[in-house]
Amino acid sequence: LLDEPLGALDKKLREHTQFELMNIQDRTGITFIVVTHDQEEAMTLSSRIAVMDRGVIRQVGTPNEIYEFPSNRFVADFIGSINQFEGEVIRTGGGMTDVSCPVLSGTVKAATDATPERGSKVTVAVRPEKITITRKAPSGGVNVVRGTVRDLGYFGKDSLYRVKLESGHLVLVNSVNARRIDEGGRVAQWEDEVWLSFEPSSAILLTD
Repeated sequence: LLDEPLGALDKKLREHTQFELMNIQDRTGITFIVVTHDQEEAMTLSSRIAVMDRGVIRQVGTPNEIYEFPSNRFVADFIGSINQFEGEVIRTGGGMTDVSCPVLSGTVKAATDATPERGSKVTVAVRPEKITITRKAPSGGVNVVRGTVRDLGYFGKDSLYRVKLESGHLVLVNSVNARRIDEGGRVAQWEDEVWLSFEPSSAILLTD
């Protein structure tokens, strides 16, 4: 049992020690139970994660399952950053569900095997890194919405945008700087009008 084993370390030493712990576990074959409030640490160290809420286990799975396919709103919000949009199902079939989302000023298409009932209330969740930000409207795309850059944080390897939609809703967008789209000689900056888009496969439908 390891209770917050890396809590007192700085960022670089913490990252190095994470891999050391993984190597020790691999060599010894001993199961480690790690207690941590650091989501990135949990994702890095674990082969399986249990997410608890007030003593109740809400989901158990691999790091990929927990992050990419959260089973409920609590897990989606607890593990990493995520955008959540309330909506109502208007159509479903063929592996695709259409959701009316007022804050996005239109209909969202979500690729899912689930078949929620028409008229049911759902939450559409999208990770910030799954959203593309451009200064020009994408041609022929789905799940496209217009907004204005309100905040921009540059972190070297990536940039974090807070974009205010016409509905007033704020959306987080994480863009890897090596892939940021340079239009007209520059990327999106503060107060720029921008377009956000995401693939149907990036939309997670949550009913719980």
